[in-house]
Amino acid sequence: MTTSIHPLDDPNSDPFEVARAAAAQIAEKTGVKSHRIALTLGSGWAKAADVMGETVAEIPASEVVGFSAPAVEGHVGTLRSVALPDGSHALIIGARTHFYEGHGVRRVVHSVRTAAAAGAKVMVLTNGAGGIKSHWSPGTPVLISDHLNLTAASPLEGATFIDLTDLYSTRLRDLARSVKPDLDEGVYVQFRGPHYETPAEVQMAKTMGGHIVGMSTALEAIAAREAGMEILGFSLITNLAAGISDSPLSHDEVIQAGKDAESVIGDMLAKVVVAL
Repeated sequence: MTTSIHPLDDPNSDPFEVARAAAAQIAEKTGVKSHRIALTLGSGWAKAADVMGETVAEIPASEVVGFSAPAVEGHVGTLRSVALPDGSHALIIGARTHFYEGHGVRRVVHSVRTAAAAGAKVMVLTNGAGGIKSHWSPGTPVLISDHLNLTAASPLEGATFIDLTDLYSTRLRDLARSVKPDLDEGVYVQFRGPHYETPAEVQMAKTMGGHIVGMSTALEAIAAREAGMEILGFSLITNLAAGISDSPLSHDEVIQAGKDAESVIGDMLAKVVVAL
């Protein structure tokens, strides 16, 4: 019995060609030719899709080439096309492949490359994460101002040199603050995972200038910049990072913090998207 190789696992495949094929399938299955903006909705952020506009189509991500069902509770596993008030459409990505799943960077950033191929000029990346600033309580949304990529990997292949200055767009962060003026911001640190960081690792991240720790987003942001998109990043602080608080870390508590905050942050994010 033989099984077919995943198209992004074949070293001879062109990941951008796979993304274009995925975008064509999304256009066919949703009936929407182009999407102006794309959002990857991490833990706690999914409700935004329900309130930002009318859903015109929703499909299982696993039906689109290159995508897999999500391996993490808190991700919905669908691709959704939402009609925005200005008549354009948003592509809502509820299927995120995390680096710690071991499938390689190509599959981690496939959703971003597909969004670009689907016409998106803005990529909104969201996540649930641990906070290093002690005054951030669980349920606090913060803007990502920059990142530290501690995965020892990159989505760029070969001699591809991409400028990451202003990776998380100052313009878009200013627009977000026009909706919610008290939004704080910080530097996101992506670790490989899936284990949570030790207190010593959190202190290392803090010393290096980090304020938020998690297991996603940075690799996706790099791929989005390579694809020419403007990027807006949000973290939902689901817990204080290890050693910042005396409490042990729990994935169940992370999921619950996201559920408790989702209606408030979903409404906020929907308003930001309308303003973009």
